[in-house]
Amino acid sequence: RSIILIFLLQNVVYAHDLEKTENRTCIFANEKPPTRFAGEQYRQICQMQNYVDYYATFYDTDKRIPLYSAYKFKEIKNCTRLNNWYIEPQLDDDNGSPNMQFENEKIQGLGVHQALDEDYRNSGYDRGHLAPVFQAESQSCADATFTLTNAAPQNPSFNRGQWRVLERNITIFLQSECKLYTVYIVTGVVPGTKNISDRVKVPSHFWTAFCCLDNNKKCQISRGFIGVNENIIPKNETVKDLEKELENLYKVKSFKLFDNSTEPPAKEKKSKK
Repeated sequence: RSIILIFLLQNVVYAHDLEKTENRTCIFANEKPPTRFAGEQYRQICQMQNYVDYYATFYDTDKRIPLYSAYKFKEIKNCTRLNNWYIEPQLDDDNGSPNMQFENEKIQGLGVHQALDEDYRNSGYDRGHLAPVFQAESQSCADATFTLTNAAPQNPSFNRGQWRVLERNITIFLQSECKLYTVYIVTGVVPGTKNISDRVKVPSHFWTAFCCLDNNKKCQISRGFIGVNENIIPKNETVKDLEKELENLYKVKSFKLFDNSTEPPAKEKKSKK
């Protein structure tokens, strides 16, 4: 009887935590997430380990890839990398834990709504991080980036070449130029037309943007980058230009990376005497 009671209480806790996860603002500039799309296939995940959430992911359960991950950057920690990848029990099991787990743990319906490690084997693509290890704020946060809900199929030469260079250059810039600000980053993909293992969509583009907020929660330094899923140098542009490009690629009327509340007031033009 006590075992049954513990099981029922555990499921109540999981359901309650899942509800909180769905409705939380997680880690967004001014607590406002980037644009979300309507549809039952989309899920917001507060990426959680041991009930500590480290970053947020907007996930497409049909295409089995994240559309974007949002996170904060503090400083370079030089964290080590895991050799294994987690999955999200909550996506396949309504009573699943909100904490990421390894695949060898028993999870009901595993893989129905998310990618699995076997999808990437011999696919010719890397598991490309959105929230990267190099920008993690702690070792535990770096470990939490190794969930397949934070990864999408990435051209190996791109992942290990120009995209890696970009991640490093952005990180070094932020550590130097935004150390007095609170730094928010959003990194995402645009779904393409190809699939791996007939289940997981291959992105046509990878993109990233950052916003450095001052004490008044206004963005003082920002930039956006986007590149096709090939080993070509990503384009460097303003956040507004990136948003316009993403509107075209996603085929939506509006796409905001950072809420309008982060924009500094327009400077008044001096009148000519």
